[in-house]
Amino acid sequence: MYSAVRTHDYDYPESEMDERESLYFDTISLADSEAAAAAAAHRKSLSQSRNTIYHSAVDLANDETRNSLRLGSGAAAEHAALAWQPGYRQSTALEHLNGGGGGDQTDAVIAAQMLALHNGRNHLPTGIGVGGHTVTGGGALGGAGAGGGDDEVSRRLLRNSSTVSNKDKKLPITYSQWKLRTYRRFDDGKRSVDFVLAYNGEDQVEDHRHKREIFEANLQREGLQLEHNKVQRVHFIKIHAPFEVLYRYAEILKIKVPLKPIPGQDQIFDEAAPAFKSCFTRMCRSLFSSVQLNTELFPEREPRIHLEFSRNYLELYDTEHPNFFDDSTRYSIINFILQRQHFLEGEETADNLGIEKLVQDGIYTCAYTLHDKTDRDRLLKEWANITKWKNLQPLDQIKDYFGAKVALYFAWLGFYTQMLIPISVFGLLCFLYGFVTWSSDPISRDICEDSGTIMCPQCDRSCDYWRLNETCTSSKFNYLIDNNMTVVFALAMAIWSVTYLEFWKRYSAGLVHRWGLTGFTHHVEHPRPQYLAKISHSRKLAGKTQGTTLDPDVPFWSIKFLPNFTSYSIMVLFICISVIAIAGIIIYRMAQRASHSILGSENSMTFKVMILPMTAGIIDLIVISLLDLVYSNLAIRLTNYEYCRTQTEYDESLTIKNYVFQFVNYYSSLFYIAFLKGKFVGYPAKYNRVLGFRQEECNPGGCLMELCMQLVIIMAGKQAVNAIVEMLIPYLMRTVKEMIYRHGWYKSHKEQRLVPYNQFTEDYNLLPAENNSLYVEYLEMVVQFGFITLFSLAFPLAPLLALLNNVIEVRLDAIKMLRFLRRPVGMRARDIGVWHNIMTVVTRIAVASSAMIIAFSTNLIPKIVYAASTDDRELNGYLNFTLAYFNTKDFQVQPLLGGSQYVNETECRYTEFRNPPTDDHPYKRPMIYWKILTGRLAFIVIYQNIINMLQGVLRWAVPDVSGRLLKRIKRENFLLREHIIEYEKQHAMLQAQTAVQNQLQQTKSQESSVLRQRHGGGNEDATSFV
Repeated sequence: MYSAVRTHDYDYPESEMDERESLYFDTISLADSEAAAAAAAHRKSLSQSRNTIYHSAVDLANDETRNSLRLGSGAAAEHAALAWQPGYRQSTALEHLNGGGGGDQTDAVIAAQMLALHNGRNHLPTGIGVGGHTVTGGGALGGAGAGGGDDEVSRRLLRNSSTVSNKDKKLPITYSQWKLRTYRRFDDGKRSVDFVLAYNGEDQVEDHRHKREIFEANLQREGLQLEHNKVQRVHFIKIHAPFEVLYRYAEILKIKVPLKPIPGQDQIFDEAAPAFKSCFTRMCRSLFSSVQLNTELFPEREPRIHLEFSRNYLELYDTEHPNFFDDSTRYSIINFILQRQHFLEGEETADNLGIEKLVQDGIYTCAYTLHDKTDRDRLLKEWANITKWKNLQPLDQIKDYFGAKVALYFAWLGFYTQMLIPISVFGLLCFLYGFVTWSSDPISRDICEDSGTIMCPQCDRSCDYWRLNETCTSSKFNYLIDNNMTVVFALAMAIWSVTYLEFWKRYSAGLVHRWGLTGFTHHVEHPRPQYLAKISHSRKLAGKTQGTTLDPDVPFWSIKFLPNFTSYSIMVLFICISVIAIAGIIIYRMAQRASHSILGSENSMTFKVMILPMTAGIIDLIVISLLDLVYSNLAIRLTNYEYCRTQTEYDESLTIKNYVFQFVNYYSSLFYIAFLKGKFVGYPAKYNRVLGFRQEECNPGGCLMELCMQLVIIMAGKQAVNAIVEMLIPYLMRTVKEMIYRHGWYKSHKEQRLVPYNQFTEDYNLLPAENNSLYVEYLEMVVQFGFITLFSLAFPLAPLLALLNNVIEVRLDAIKMLRFLRRPVGMRARDIGVWHNIMTVVTRIAVASSAMIIAFSTNLIPKIVYAASTDDRELNGYLNFTLAYFNTKDFQVQPLLGGSQYVNETECRYTEFRNPPTDDHPYKRPMIYWKILTGRLAFIVIYQNIINMLQGVLRWAVPDVSGRLLKRIKRENFLLREHIIEYEKQHAMLQAQTAVQNQLQQTKSQESSVLRQRHGGGNEDATSFV
């Protein structure tokens, strides 16, 4: 790298640094407008600029000049030969211009040319020229050959020769100074770049140019300051919002900003803090010092009172506070202005306004905000870093950088991850309990010790009889998740889910108040430009929208009903498609033929217990992922078809449609295993069939083991797929793009490289940040929440897997937003929106789901009924109790045994509660079956009522807003009102005093003028009398 160049955090190839330096020359030489115009005419690409500046031969006028500039003919020849060798690097012009010695004289000549152009001269020093290429005022250079135009300019420059003065030996600023001054600022180095519009500089469509001019003129009329950057192929428009514009729109948008310290606020803050805070805080900091934030980089902010901005109270606001018009607030104000500016004159309708419409029509390629290098580097080092996985998150700084909506997502994800710790530990203990008591399970012990029980075939013809002890291993694994702790863990999960949701509301209320968003609602939001455009095209609303820009009332039944009905009907259609796909997989499992030729015999217990469920789970995951991909894109179009007035309404509608589909898509196969599989099989003499296939049966230990396997495959597979989609694909896209740029593999001239030499050119190559970009993140976590609440009793380690995933997920999401995505526009929010309501509904469904899984998929109720009926507390005969007898001559379809060893078997066993064939009512349901069914139904009712009661008590005991915070809010509002009243009094008194003083001054001036008139009149009378 060059010594004069201050490199960025990211590594760039050396040729790219040369291009940056050429851009530096281009920028500082734009003072000469004539030269700049000539540069634009001659420059064809940035690569030509680089070649001209660093690899051109010197156009010598005569031998004397040649001798004075070059070290000698031999050195010149050697230099020319080396210049084209691979790996050769010339000394740069910057090294000569900024005082570097010992460089190549050719670069010094080029530097002198650039200096002469910067100093406003249209001629070069004596003998200095470039054969075939000429440096012009834009800093870019001529064509790729010794064309006539370039030669003419070279001859003109040679004719106007002069000597190099001392003033030309140094640039006005160094490269590092120039880069620091203009990195994310206007060319004056003072005004910050708050927003950037980009468009193709080669776009010659007159209509596009005209719309850009009108749009930019409207922005300037709003008070925004614009500056064009046309150095490269992509042209940029830098936007700066002065404080006058921020003040005006902050008042319109009702943005709350911090006030200066008010007398009495410290007492409120001290009393709101817990009495034990100081001692408890010191103890916690000492115990958990390794997870605390670096207070030097992220200092703790003092609490402040916030007030909606009003220019009438400008003196009351703390303009030095970090939250006073932070970057996210500035960007949101500018985005609000951009969304509401027209780009057609005389046709100002809702259909021709907004930057989104211009980007959609290709008039602008994109509009985005800029990352801040200092803040981003600090967050990348201390937050978006896998090695900082155990550290707390700097939520205040995240809010300042990304806005409250993004900050609330990371706050929720961090809180959810921390709340997973206790339930993960408890789940691990429950799992370890199964290991410790492994040998005490009577069912698995009896299965492993049994040697004479022959089980009926599991398919009609090609399956053989099998011995019960072949399921020894699976029965032992089944005990790990179906033991005495299963009900305890389900109870703990139900209490945990409600506790987590209630404490999140309590925690988020404190965050929202600290950020000055208490009282913010979606009613404060302005209508979406897309919504206004949609109602402007409605014929039914033509009378209400004609000649006015007000937001009309849109009736539901006559206008909104049809789009909503259509949208949700398509959602139901895709739900049906998902159910059909799951049914197809179930039929595959019933047939047990898809993997027969690959995985071996169907009679193998490995195939029946392990391979078949695993292959079915993998196929299920693939189908789920494909349907998810298709419907996610369709849902956005369906939501665009609806009449969603605000962005919040749009996000909630999109969220509900997507989650309902995802709920069915991801959980339907698990619900089938938990509630349907093996429940309606029938018996060997009369099997219940679907499309001619027998329904699947559970193993003698139950279906809980298969539910566990399916849960692990779908849950872990989904997290792996999401990680690949979110992180690997953007990384590969960026890597491929860099390789294309580095090797020049362009399909066309329009794809030539955009050299990143400042913030807005670097961010241009990042992926766009959509308004609903957080939807995917929320959906992933809420679906995970459903897995662990609905089905985790089938796998107590599911919360632990979720915890491990989320610890990494927090950092990966942060890395993605800071490295791969453009900076999103900050948006206000007071909560996580409809996601909280969705999790509340899932929690209620989870209570019923857990009750039914325990009742119908575990052995709890049959064990209790058996022990109560037989007084066998040790359950020694429980296995035989669960197996019914069947006479082989009663088979509906006789199996084709061939050379099987079980040809002469007359009796087999199957898992059911039915009478033996010797009973007066063979194969009918015995009384014990009805007792068990009654016990199961009673358990569901009792369990749900107990859990619902406990959850209700928790919701009542944990208020949404803590009493201390509620009291603090009330006192702050009272103090704020009193402070404003006092300010108004003082302001009124000051105005009265000013009015009195003005009146006195006016009276004095009138008296003095009367005296002057009298004095002047007396002199005239005296003169006339004399």
